[in-house]
Amino acid sequence: MVKQSRVLPLTTQCKLLGVNRSSVYYRPRSVSDTDLVLMRHIDKIHMARPYKGSRRIRDELEDQGMFVNRKRIQRLMRQMGITALYPRKRTSVPGQGHRIYQYLLKDLTVTRSNQAWATDITYIPMAKGFLYLVAIMDLYSRKVLAWRLSNTLDADFCIEALNEALESYNAPEIFNTDQGAQFTSTEFTRILKESNIAISMTGKGRWRDNVFVERLWRSLKYEEVYLKAYNSVSEARENIAQWFETYNAQRRHQSLRRRTPDMVYAQGMTGRSAA
Repeated sequence: MVKQSRVLPLTTQCKLLGVNRSSVYYRPRSVSDTDLVLMRHIDKIHMARPYKGSRRIRDELEDQGMFVNRKRIQRLMRQMGITALYPRKRTSVPGQGHRIYQYLLKDLTVTRSNQAWATDITYIPMAKGFLYLVAIMDLYSRKVLAWRLSNTLDADFCIEALNEALESYNAPEIFNTDQGAQFTSTEFTRILKESNIAISMTGKGRWRDNVFVERLWRSLKYEEVYLKAYNSVSEARENIAQWFETYNAQRRHQSLRRRTPDMVYAQGMTGRSAA
C-alpha cells in the first residue's frame, strides 16, 4: 500500500495511513528450523488449551522433552501473534496514536445476518516458514465472508479481506475487532466509517467475544492445517480455500439446528429465524 512516489513522500503516506514509518523499511529475518518446530508445538498447545500462558506452555513442552527458556517462548508467541485467552488488562496492543472504539456487543442478541461481523488473525504453520490468516465472519450464521493470507502482520491483508467482504455482501450494522494495530489503523477504520458501519472493539476482560472465530481456527487447524505441511503460499491458499468452501456450504452446526452457514446466512437475510 505504501509505495515510492515522487508526488507523495513515504513519510506523508505513512502519516496518512497511520502506520509506523520504520515498518515500511523493515524486512523480516528468516526463522530458524528449530524455532519453526517450536512454533508449531506452541500453536498446537494454544489451540488445544488457549488459556495457557508462556509459563504453562513451557511446562507442557518440558513434558514433551523440549526444554525451552520462557523468554524464548514469549518471543515466539509475540511473533505468532497469540496470547493466552483469559481476563487481562489488554488483549492486544493498538498502534501508537490509534483510536480505540467502544465495545457494542455487550448484552446484544444477534438475530439476523449482517447485524454484526467479527474478525481475527491466526498463525498458519508451513513446511518451511509460516503465514498469518485473517477471516471475517458473520456472527449470526458463522459464515466466513472473506479471508486473506499474509507473511507479515501488517494491516494490508486485513484491509483486502474487508474490502472483499463489503463488495460481496451487504454492509453489517456492527463490525467487531480486537484492539490490534491492524484493526485500529486509520485506513481500516476509515473504510468502516465510510460504509456507515458502527465500529466495536473488544475491551478489557472481554476475552470470550471472539469465541466463534476461535472455534473456526480450531476446526481449520485440526481438520486441515495440522494434517498437511504446505510447501508454498499457493498450496496453502488453495487448500484453505477448499476447506472454507466446505465449511460454508456443507458443514452443519448443532447450534444452527444442523444447518450450514450458507443456509442460515441466506435465511437470515430473508428474516427467518435461525436461532
